[in-house]
Amino acid sequence: MSAGQLPHRPDVRRSPAADPGLADRLFLLWARCSGAFVLLVMLGVGGYLAVRAARALRVAGLSFLTTESWNPDGGHGQFGIAAVLAGTVLIGGIAVVLAVPLALGSALYISEYAPRKLRRTLIGMVDLMAAVPSVVYGVWGFVLLQYQLTGVARWVSTYFGWIPLFKVNGVDVDDPLTPPLVYTASSLMAGTVVAFMITPIMCSIMREVFDQAPAGEREGAYALGSTRWGMIRSVVLPFGRGGIIGGTMLGLGRALGETITVYLILSMTFEIQPHILQTGGSAVAPMIALRYGDSTPFSISALMAAGLALFLLTLVVNFAAAAVVARSRSGAST
Repeated sequence: MSAGQLPHRPDVRRSPAADPGLADRLFLLWARCSGAFVLLVMLGVGGYLAVRAARALRVAGLSFLTTESWNPDGGHGQFGIAAVLAGTVLIGGIAVVLAVPLALGSALYISEYAPRKLRRTLIGMVDLMAAVPSVVYGVWGFVLLQYQLTGVARWVSTYFGWIPLFKVNGVDVDDPLTPPLVYTASSLMAGTVVAFMITPIMCSIMREVFDQAPAGEREGAYALGSTRWGMIRSVVLPFGRGGIIGGTMLGLGRALGETITVYLILSMTFEIQPHILQTGGSAVAPMIALRYGDSTPFSISALMAAGLALFLLTLVVNFAAAAVVARSRSGAST
């Protein structure tokens, strides 16, 4: 080795982080155990429903997904979830269509326009609305809201009744003496109340994502001469696209499983009801609440099968929401 040359040392792989201490290891163990416990609970619920539903599913077979009527004790597999599953998706869709504009507008106002002092108050009010029990929304919708909306339902039926979705069978829209009760207890009324329930949840998710939009890109948009709305349109909304989609799908999952609110408002009919303004409809969760108390052991197995279908549906929606958020720019940054 010549003078001035350092001795050759083999490359040693170094850890990018310091060796975690006891506290970090305990925290990691606690986090892993918590995640595993949640997964076990979810698998336990699904497994319990599958075991209890096996008897009814063996009798009904694939017709369980295509039969509209619900008569488990009638024999010959005369029961299925075609009607209640379609009603569940219909009510959930109505709720999402009504809730998304409210949630998006509220989230943008709180995060971008509201004064600082008012902002904290609005955040607390939205969080408080999300904590209100569903039975309160249900009683409010049953006693007050649906009767206030009958005029709107009549107007929609009068001018848009040529669309099958807004048609009301057996009602003369030109008759001023038509009682308003024909427009109550409908899928629209139930979906409207559920929309008020899921709006705070969706608003909170969207607002948190909007607050994470990079400050440098906001300032860059202003430096280029953009207005506040131009900055929101070019920076905040593209950054928060994953949060908007994810919050919407999480709200949909919440709407699909709503029970007591729909149970109080909707008049249950076990047939596919595509007319959202007409009295009557169906959904899986309120059907289970309605039939569970006086059911035979076989009927309970059939109700468990309906609950299993709803469980899988909401699971798919929630996993899809998580995947959308994780693949988005806002989800990746967090």
